[in-house]
Amino acid sequence: MTDRQADREALDPKTREALRAAQLYYMQDLTMDAIAKELGTSRSSVSRLLSRARESGLVEITIHSPLDSPGRLEHDLLQAHGITAHVVPVPDHITDIDRLERVALSAARILGRFVDSNQAVGVAWGSTMGALSRHLVPKPTHNTEIVQLNGAGNVRTTGIVYASEILRRFGDAFGAHVQQFPVPAFFDDPATKEAFWRERSTRRLLALQARLDLAVFGLGSPFAEVPSHVYQGGYLERADYQALSRDGVVGDVATVFFRADGSTDGIALNARATGPDFRVLRRAPRRICVVSGPAKLASLRGALAADLITDLIVDESTARALVDAP
Repeated sequence: MTDRQADREALDPKTREALRAAQLYYMQDLTMDAIAKELGTSRSSVSRLLSRARESGLVEITIHSPLDSPGRLEHDLLQAHGITAHVVPVPDHITDIDRLERVALSAARILGRFVDSNQAVGVAWGSTMGALSRHLVPKPTHNTEIVQLNGAGNVRTTGIVYASEILRRFGDAFGAHVQQFPVPAFFDDPATKEAFWRERSTRRLLALQARLDLAVFGLGSPFAEVPSHVYQGGYLERADYQALSRDGVVGDVATVFFRADGSTDGIALNARATGPDFRVLRRAPRRICVVSGPAKLASLRGALAADLITDLIVDESTARALVDAP
């Protein structure tokens, strides 16, 4: 038996059928009726096999628009901000909840292009990452690590279930080892954080964060219709909100807060936050930010000012507002 035959035999029967149906449909241009006849099954079964082939990553579909390549918005964002943008077509009239799901679905399909073997991939938890993780397309890798970027515990919960589920989905999708960061999102006292950061077990995780190949994150914003988990999950108290307002905060990345100009210095809450310092985050060669909804515009502009983003996956309305903003 050849290696190719052995690999084929290793596939489960349904996957083998999905692979064959995909080859007949996409490579040989057979109709679904013709494929059904060849496979001895029904047309509806062929449709399900083709869906399985797409959802499992056996088939990837890339659209090249004949109208503008790259798209006008992508080109304008590259010129204005020096970033590679992937603009997701979304109607203006839908809710931010539906907008988030559609952007997350597209982002999950795009992400597979960038995750590969022998990588350290940093992932921040949050509403956007939670939605994205539910749509990830499997892509087996070797010796890849998924690294949690910030702690998730607070006074109400350890955060383990919430953050771990997001990380587990990433690990399962890419066959990667998950490195969790078992600390609170915010320490009560900056001195406690400093002491904890001296522990060897913590230093190991911090060292992993410092050598990321890829970072994937959403943007926190107190203004969005779909609030980030940090703003709704019991992580901040009234005094914290007042402090953020005084400090001119417009958003956060992995619970590290920033102003409209991208600055973080003097923001008191950052001394207690467990997310990576932006100087550390910027060491990652590729930093993919996923954003949906014009309400995130102020946070997005701040993150761009902080030079946190190399690749942006964003809905059309938000991209247009970013291009049109003075």
